[in-house]
Amino acid sequence: MSEYSHIREWRFLVTVLTIRVEQGKEGERKEEEEVKASPEFQAPPTVIMFPRQREMSSKVLRRQKRDWVIPPINVPENSRGPFPQMLVSIRSDQDRNISIRYSITGVGADQPPNEVFSIDPVAGKMFVTKPLDRERRSSYHLRAHAVNMNGERVESPIDLYIYVIDMNDNRPEFKNQVYNGSVDEGSKPGTFVMHLAAFDNDDNTTANGMVRYRILSQTPHSPIPNMFTINSETGDIVTVAAGLDREKVSQYSIIVQATDMEGNLNFGLSNTATAIISVTDINDNPPELTSRTFSGEVPENRVNVVVANLTVIDRDQPHSPNWNAVYRIISGDPIGHFTIITDQHTNDGMVTVVKPVDFEQNRAFMLTVVVNNQAPLASGIQSSLQSTSGVTISVVDINEPPYFPTNPKSIRFEEGVPAGTSLTTFSASDPDRFMQQSIRYSKLADPADWLSINNTNGQIITTATLDRESIYVKNNIYEATFLAVDNGSPMASGTGTLQIYLIDVNDNAPSLLPRESQICERINRNAGINITAADTDTDPNVGPFVFELPTFPASIRRNWTVSRLNGDYARLSLRTQYLEPGVYEVPVIVTDSGNPPLSNRSIIKVKVCPCDENGDCTLVGAVAAAGLGTGAIIAILICIIILLSMVLVFVLWMKRREKERQTKQLLIDPEDDVRDNILKYDEEGGGEEDQDYDLSQLQQPDSLEHIISKPPGVRRVDERPIIPESQYPIRPVVPHPGDIGDFINEGLRAADNDPTAPPYDSLLVFDYEGSGSTVGSVSSLNSSSTGDQDYDYLNDWGPRFKKLADMYGGGDDE
Repeated sequence: MSEYSHIREWRFLVTVLTIRVEQGKEGERKEEEEVKASPEFQAPPTVIMFPRQREMSSKVLRRQKRDWVIPPINVPENSRGPFPQMLVSIRSDQDRNISIRYSITGVGADQPPNEVFSIDPVAGKMFVTKPLDRERRSSYHLRAHAVNMNGERVESPIDLYIYVIDMNDNRPEFKNQVYNGSVDEGSKPGTFVMHLAAFDNDDNTTANGMVRYRILSQTPHSPIPNMFTINSETGDIVTVAAGLDREKVSQYSIIVQATDMEGNLNFGLSNTATAIISVTDINDNPPELTSRTFSGEVPENRVNVVVANLTVIDRDQPHSPNWNAVYRIISGDPIGHFTIITDQHTNDGMVTVVKPVDFEQNRAFMLTVVVNNQAPLASGIQSSLQSTSGVTISVVDINEPPYFPTNPKSIRFEEGVPAGTSLTTFSASDPDRFMQQSIRYSKLADPADWLSINNTNGQIITTATLDRESIYVKNNIYEATFLAVDNGSPMASGTGTLQIYLIDVNDNAPSLLPRESQICERINRNAGINITAADTDTDPNVGPFVFELPTFPASIRRNWTVSRLNGDYARLSLRTQYLEPGVYEVPVIVTDSGNPPLSNRSIIKVKVCPCDENGDCTLVGAVAAAGLGTGAIIAILICIIILLSMVLVFVLWMKRREKERQTKQLLIDPEDDVRDNILKYDEEGGGEEDQDYDLSQLQQPDSLEHIISKPPGVRRVDERPIIPESQYPIRPVVPHPGDIGDFINEGLRAADNDPTAPPYDSLLVFDYEGSGSTVGSVSSLNSSSTGDQDYDYLNDWGPRFKKLADMYGGGDDE
């Protein structure tokens, strides 16, 4: 093929492509694309030639013509085949001389996704093997190769660009099926509401991916069916009419349709979404009170009491700042007795007392109340005349307690005021001026019981002498509390405190401390006793004090001396070089500075003792100073020893006496003593001879005739008689061992005189443990002491009853 023929082929292809691009209307282009995509349409394959290699001579430099740029190969997506479908034919001008093998490389050939394109290695025809999807991959870049049979390259590789032509195979998709937006009520036309957007996977540079929007429906249609519009290109929804009112319509539902192909309903694909538009509230409805006047009443002197309830109507959204009411009192309460609290649930206003009101000052209040919202009214909205109302509050008179005008009341008196002195009149006032009431007084607290009060006029009179030094006086002040009670209904009472400031008088003489001390027997420069003067009075009736020794007896001033250190302290020391050890009572006279001054003679017990090198009394010296010699100490020790010996002897004597009482002989021999058989009840079985019991004797008798048929006076004793129990003398619990005979006789007398006692031995009293027994009654054992009774049968009962037979049977002792 010549170079000119190659150029003519490329010009032909360019001309064909130019004609196809410049075709007419959109509908005709659509038909052409569909015809091309159909399998019946077989376009003649395009032949692509490898560019011819030009050799340059080493001697002659020739100009090389520029090769034609190979145009891209356009393949429509979603082709129905049949596959493989031929795209182009690739040829080399050397295929006439040698055998050429053709191949392609690149994405879609030998790289993933593999085998989308293939080539006939001999004929050089390139095919597409499957439908293409532009939304997955919109273009492919391949390289065509030509080699000989030895695999040697005979042509330079050429680049092949394959573009997938978009088809309208995707609908517009909304990200959400439901969109929420809001707009204020009363908004003007053109107010932005919300934005919707749909995405189309098709090529947005073509009509396939160009989406347009429109509103299909609006619910509800109030006030007009078309309250909103949407920008067809951007998807912005705006208002187109006035009249949005939340109180009438609070929410709109709009169906929006998105269509590609620039909104062409005939060729485009569509999808829909729902836009929910909420009409937000603005404060376009002022609150209105339900009545022009309200009323209430309040007891005087009460606080935190709701006296009136104000109700309001507001058509704005409940529990929002546009609905919440705020109440204000604009007149009628200059002092601020009342406030209005808003109920958070009902929006009502509760008129509450915050300062107590007085019936005697104001019997009624006329308040003017205005109500507003937390949020200001919207622009252009005027307040309603019903936002203002009047409130009448009546004050109810109650019995108020009396009060003391001056509380506490302070008075000043000198201490020592005698009993019966009138101090002051402590009277109370009744605030109820419109009630004729009387007040009576009584004493509530008087710690020292010094005062009394007249129950009608409140006069305070002393009942004892007032003493400033009393423990009930604190900081020179004595306090007493009094009670004032009126005769109202109900009665009311008030308290008042009287403070009496007691002026000090010099009524207490000073005293000295300490009362006892010790000093060395020999005079020392630093030796001495520091003494302190104390006075319960206050200035000027205390120090400086005067310390002096009395003139009598003369030995006081001869042996002792006192020197003043300052106004409250002095030192008592020895005057002589040596004073015999012992205890000395040294009188010291101390005088205060009162007017007139008071003196006191105080005795200080001073122990004079020998001292060591440190000036401290030695132990021997202390004993000697106490006035006890060696003989006295020995005498005290002997007395202690004698006392301990007497205690020891007494303890030994008590033990011996107890032992004698335990070993003392009874009236009978110990081996014949039968008291254990009588008093001991803890035996639970005897020896072998006592084990053979006839238990049939303890059974319930089949008949009671032998009991009923007994003559009068003979009765069963295992059944308690129904008669009042007699009171018999209390027996001693443990008889004296020497009085056993008296004890037995006393028991017999008690049994004889007790009609309720059983006839068996009174020492062996057993509770009734059965309703009857087949054994014979023991009632025949008559315990009466009157008449003779034969006890000889006791001799037949064995050795255990031998002693008892001798005592009562009168038999001879063996």
